[in-house]
Amino acid sequence: MSGKDIQEAVKEKYGAAAKRAAAGGTACCGGGTERCAGDPISRDLDDASQSSALPAEAVAASLGCGNPTALAELQSGEVVLDLGSGGGIDVLLSARRVGPTGTAYGLDMTDEMLALARKNQKRAGVENVEFVKGTIENIPLPDNAVDVIISNCVINLSGDKDRVLREAFRVPKPGGRFAVSDVVIRGEVPAEVRRSVELWVGCIAGALEEMEYREKLEAAGFESIEVEPTRIYQVAEAREFLTAAGLDVDVVGPQIKDKFMSAFMRAKKPPAERQSPPGCVG
Repeated sequence: MSGKDIQEAVKEKYGAAAKRAAAGGTACCGGGTERCAGDPISRDLDDASQSSALPAEAVAASLGCGNPTALAELQSGEVVLDLGSGGGIDVLLSARRVGPTGTAYGLDMTDEMLALARKNQKRAGVENVEFVKGTIENIPLPDNAVDVIISNCVINLSGDKDRVLREAFRVPKPGGRFAVSDVVIRGEVPAEVRRSVELWVGCIAGALEEMEYREKLEAAGFESIEVEPTRIYQVAEAREFLTAAGLDVDVVGPQIKDKFMSAFMRAKKPPAERQSPPGCVG
């Protein structure tokens, strides 16, 4: 499956999820059901004390695998960019953390999600926010524009992760931080899982192996790379999810046991004096 095909599949599914959330339903990570109770990725993610002050539609459209705003150590006055901002929950939480002297950008490629996010922003009464349309492979912001990059279970959905990480390195200021929640794999995964469109859209099949993720971050130019597991997914949690994708859980289950996890990925962009000129190594 090409990167373009993956992008279109994700765009279609998450556009539908935004419409469900806007209509008062629940947008689940897999997008295949109206409820999140059986969704092993997006269940029980956000601290209720943080999300309770946000519009219900923003919380309903949360499709992530972690809580990057709680782990990014955002400071007053910083500029933060959320890659794949969805209904805007992480952007709105970030805006409150950076305060009126800071700015929170939300980037999304789906018109429906952007419309929902702007509606949620208005309802929340948060002014230091800007939602922009674009893809995470081509971030529509200049070089050295933000202090922190965050993202919540989105990078794994891209068919060109090297390009995403190069863009994520380009946009932060020297010394800027990469603070992303994502799904990561430890070990081998059956080919049928990788081939499944439903699992691409559902935050699983596009996940990188842990060491590969580290290598790609390093190749993009990042340093001080850390991977902190936050949740190991169990086969029992994903039974409905895998069945909906047409997979035999009793066969696939033992092959993926303890291999999928949510993790918090930390990295830093080196200071300007330690960055290599374009095209150079070392």
